[in-house]
Order: sequence, then structure tokens, then C-alpha cells
Amino acid sequence: MYTDVPGQFEVLENGYVIAVDGVIKELCEELPKVYDESTVIDHTNKLIIPGFYDLHLHAGQYLQCGTGMNKQLLDWLKDYTYDLEKDFVDTDYADKVYGRFVDDLARYGTLGSCVFATSSTEGTERLYEAYKAKGIRAFVGKVNMVRNAPDFIIEEVQASLDGLKYLVEKYKDEPLVKPIVTPRFAPTSTEESMEALGKIAKEYDLPVQSHISENPAEVEWIKELYEWSTSYADVYDKFNLYGETPTIMAHAVYLTEEERKLSQNGKVYLAHCPDSNVNIVSGIAPVKQYMEMGIKVGLGSDIAGGHKIQMNEAVVRAIQLSKIKCFYEENNQPLSLSEAFYMGTACGGEFFGNVGKLKEGYELDALVIDDHELYKERYTLLDRLEKFLYVGDDRWIVERYVAGNKITV
Repeated sequence: MYTDVPGQFEVLENGYVIAVDGVIKELCEELPKVYDESTVIDHTNKLIIPGFYDLHLHAGQYLQCGTGMNKQLLDWLKDYTYDLEKDFVDTDYADKVYGRFVDDLARYGTLGSCVFATSSTEGTERLYEAYKAKGIRAFVGKVNMVRNAPDFIIEEVQASLDGLKYLVEKYKDEPLVKPIVTPRFAPTSTEESMEALGKIAKEYDLPVQSHISENPAEVEWIKELYEWSTSYADVYDKFNLYGETPTIMAHAVYLTEEERKLSQNGKVYLAHCPDSNVNIVSGIAPVKQYMEMGIKVGLGSDIAGGHKIQMNEAVVRAIQLSKIKCFYEENNQPLSLSEAFYMGTACGGEFFGNVGKLKEGYELDALVIDDHELYKERYTLLDRLEKFLYVGDDRWIVERYVAGNKITV
């Protein structure tokens, strides 16, 4: 069961998913005789769905989940986050936290993630290694930040760039865990640093991730720091960091018309982070409108602005917030289950390549869901999927596959 396009489920009941060397060759109702001697893994009466893809979260904030939830963005960073992130220069500490973080991603069914580490090069290297050991997908970003934060967390521009280049050279050819250019957000960057990051992204053909228009105070701050800019997106675009290569911009709660048009170029993905936007009082992004404009919108847990790492809950929260938005804004429609599921699987997976769909030619990234016998007897397959998304947890996930390989949790 998967979504090929927003608003449409593809369902095969009592069928076979045939994969060779980790790639799906076909889906069929009966097993062709050519495969009579092949290994068959029997998941009768279970649900097989794509894995989840989290397009925005902060590994260095994992221990912070559920704290500081009464703060708005800029105070939240200052009072909680930066002090936590500084400790990741200690590689032993990084190993402990990142090991737990990656274990939990796999446990809850997130098979691919676009993740911010911290400004520590050594600490970020430990995050790469944690992902490699687990065997799940990731784009890992060393956070580049050179101003407007405490001295203990920022770097000199050249040191920040040197750390990034070291990690790029070391990991650029890895099959599952790859580098991504990561200016934290424009306020902690300078024109010099962003120009250099744009050149690195273009030289190595690397994707980019950052934040945009999360909070009204942040948007006003951008106007003060970059007086020449016409918008927040314009700042990134000026330095080839907004769709020159595939780009994830998290939040996008307050995009102007100009920014929406810039986001339609096909290489920009917006990461909607519903839990975080509520927790730190940012607002509700008009994601349904963005999708209707043809803008690509995935989902992010945004740990630790978001308090839960489970992506099935992010799917549900996206639907719930879209319903709330309908209460006080005219001409809005809520997200459907299939649209939100598409955001958390197919759209997010697209950023990683041919994953996120149980479809011929796609790599086999999948979750096997074993729900209760009473549900199986009474409900349709789609009802059972909805129930898993709303009330299921890691105990319902009995197997996880990445590129056809079974992941141990």
C-alpha cells in the first residue's frame, strides 16, 4: 500500500512484492513461476507500506525533546538549544546520544532523514557513523553558523567551511549516508559564509537544507540583517542556496507570493513541521495551498521543537492542523489522509531518490505492520492503515527494510 500521487492510494490485497538486489521488480497477485525457487517471506494478513522520511530534525537536540515548550523560537534557541549543542565536541558523548537517536529513528519506522548535527565537525562525524552502523538513509549536515549565537557554538568562517569540506570528502560516495550543505539559518550566517556554501554545494553537487519563515520575529530580523533583500527566500537565492541544487527549507509558515513562486522550481522541498510550529508558537503553514500550487511539501518531526520523533504522528498532526486552519480562514480545505501520508512517504522519499513508493523500479524501503486480529477481521486495509497512523507505535512494526536489507532494532 502506497501513494503514487497526493490524494490517491494504491492498494494490492493478498499480493506479492518481488524485489531483486533490493529493487522492486514487480507487484503481482500471484507469484510467477520464474520465482518458484526464490525465498518467500510470508507476511500474510499484515500491512506492507513504505517507510517514513523525515525531512527536518536536529540530532543534537534529541535530549531536549519536551523541554522549553513555553518559549518562542529565538528565546528557545538562546535559553535551551545552544547550551545543549555545545557538548557534542565530546565524541564519547556524541556517540551515546547519536546512537540512541538513530536507534529510535529505525525503531519508529523512519528509514530516511535529513538531519542537522551541530557545528562540531568531530561530533558530526560520529553521527555519520551511527547512521552507517544502523543501515538507514540520511543526509547529514554539519551546522554552519558564524554569528548571532554564543561564542561557544559558532566558528570562524574558514574553520566552518574546512570542517564541511572534510566531511564532504569523507562521505560523498557513501551509498546511504550522504553530506548536505547546512547553514543553520540566515541570521547565523554572513554574506561571506553563504556565498562560500553556495559554491561548495554547486562544486560537489550537494543538496542544501536550512530554515525559512518559521516565526514572525525571525522574518523581521532578516529584514534588519539583509536590508537589500526582497524576502527571506531571496537571501538564500542570492547565494545559490534556494533550488540551485535540491533544497529543503523547513517551516515556511509565512511565505510571500514571491517566495511561493521561487519554491515552484521543482528542486525546492518545504518541510512542514506541525508539532514544532505549535509548540514554539510559530503558526500553521498553509501546506494544502502550497501543494495545490505544485510546491513539493514533505514532513519533518523537527526534533526538538517537535517533541515526538514518530512520523506516523507527524502525519496525523499535519491533518489536524489543516483542519484547525479551516476554522479561522476561509477557502481552506483540510489535508486528506492520503495527502498527508504522501508527504511523509513518497514526497520525502523522492528527495533520497527512487524510494518512498512500493512501485516497480523503486528500492525496497518498507515497513511491515502487524495490527490486532480484531482490526483485521472488521476493517478494510485503508481503515487499518489509518488506525496505525493514529494510534500505532513501534510495537506494531514487526520488520523494517532499507534497500531490501532487514534492519535490526
